[in-house]
Amino acid sequence: MYLNLRHCLLMLLIAGVSWISSVQAQSPCPKNNFPRIGGDCIAATTANYKALQIPVTPGMKGNIYFYKTANGLLGKLKVIFATTSKKECTAYIDAVTYVGKSVFIPNSSISIGVDKNHWLKTRIYLDAEGFSALELSRDKGVCNLSLTKDTGIVFFQKQGEEQIFKEENNLLFMAPLALIFIAIFLVARSVLEDQDRYKTQEALEEAESTKGKEKYFILKVTKPFYKRYFLPVAQGMKNKQKFKAAYRQKLANAGLTKDLTPEEFFALKLFMILGMPFLFLCVRWFLEATWPLSITPVMGVVGFYYPNMWVNGLIDNRKSEILRGMPFIVDMLALSVEAGLDFMAAIQRVIEKAPAGPLVEEFETLIKETRIGSSRAEGLRQLSWRVNVIEINSFCATLIAADSVGASIGPILKQLSAELRVKRSARAESLGAQAATKILIPMIFFILPAVIIAIFAPMGLKFITGD
Repeated sequence: MYLNLRHCLLMLLIAGVSWISSVQAQSPCPKNNFPRIGGDCIAATTANYKALQIPVTPGMKGNIYFYKTANGLLGKLKVIFATTSKKECTAYIDAVTYVGKSVFIPNSSISIGVDKNHWLKTRIYLDAEGFSALELSRDKGVCNLSLTKDTGIVFFQKQGEEQIFKEENNLLFMAPLALIFIAIFLVARSVLEDQDRYKTQEALEEAESTKGKEKYFILKVTKPFYKRYFLPVAQGMKNKQKFKAAYRQKLANAGLTKDLTPEEFFALKLFMILGMPFLFLCVRWFLEATWPLSITPVMGVVGFYYPNMWVNGLIDNRKSEILRGMPFIVDMLALSVEAGLDFMAAIQRVIEKAPAGPLVEEFETLIKETRIGSSRAEGLRQLSWRVNVIEINSFCATLIAADSVGASIGPILKQLSAELRVKRSARAESLGAQAATKILIPMIFFILPAVIIAIFAPMGLKFITGD
């Protein structure tokens, strides 16, 4: 019976596909069906791609756009949700870029806010190489979505909230058999499409991570769970703007911008409320320990705050690596500039010659941003915001000021390098002075008792035995 039902469903699916294809033969791309829009129908659509500025308003929800990147790739974009306020502008999108037979799926959210009375521009890249990006900026009180240079976009249609699948010939779907097919098709498509899309995105992220640094273990283990089950909960929360503002810069300081969005980080925290107690119970069962079960709720609280401690540790390690490698990199910049290279060309030379590190990665991001149209001053401000180290902030502010007045930056870089070396020496002396104080604690509680026992134990034994 199960096989017969399965065969009937397959026959309904084949018949329905043939009906739909006959009805949609007139239109290259299906109407009101964003998931079924493919790269072939976008290429067959006659469209005039232009560099447009799209105002961000709540009314743009459901808008579908086609875009063409700087390297000729085609893609589709749908606005899921958009909101604006005096302090923040946010847009949630669903975008897919077609790369031959594979796809590239950009991030799903883009948001900007006021930072020290200044609206920063943010972007999400539309291709893996970073040649094209969708930017969100604010100008004269209006938030606009725009694409970087050599990238065009065109409006396709507006999809209604409740109109998911509608054909031009409604009489064709009046038959009860067709209605049954539509119900089965929609349920199966929603399940299989989410599954395929998740697997595709996971494979792309795995491929990207193997090209760069290795993925963090906690993300590799937990991502299949929190991204599928807890991310929709985080995106649907009313106070999501608060945790987005709280975690956006922290994730950038930790170098996790490519790995985690603020919504995904909060989803990770929600997952750890259940994941940490589950891990505790598994370890308790494996070790056959008699730990009290009353600790389980406490482990849930620990799990919620553990991602914060993990990110803070990454921030501290990243800052120390940046400060350790900064004098050498600034020296290379000074030598390259004095040799006749432009500042951006000098940064490119540093990326090629300097050992891999967080500061080199930030310079690579700076090169990408200037390549797609950002000014040097804006790129340096973004660099300062992402790193959030006093020395880097001073470095960026000095270069921005020198660039604004047209001063030569070669002597400035040499002076900055000398100051950084002096500060590093002073920092090393300070840590050396603190080491003498910190070593007192293990000496008093561990080494001194052992020495006392080694000296006075024989005397005590002789006194007790009377020898």
